[in-house]
Amino acid sequence: MNLRAVFGLNVQRLRREKGLSQEQLSFAAGRTRAYISSVEAGRRNATLDTLEVLATALDVEPKDLITATAPKRHT
Repeated sequence: MNLRAVFGLNVQRLRREKGLSQEQLSFAAGRTRAYISSVEAGRRNATLDTLEVLATALDVEPKDLITATAPKRHT
């Protein structure tokens, strides 16, 4: 999986864990909802500035957005 896809999936996962809609995250990050959607889908090649802004909006460290995580298993 490429870094852009990892980034998008992490943004989506963390946004959902925090109970935020794409629109709510877009307001907090100063980006459009469409931009957030394209980041989450891996269609947008985000800048380091955007990485920092989204990390701040999600209250996580930037590394949390670019580190691949193993999927959680339901037992």
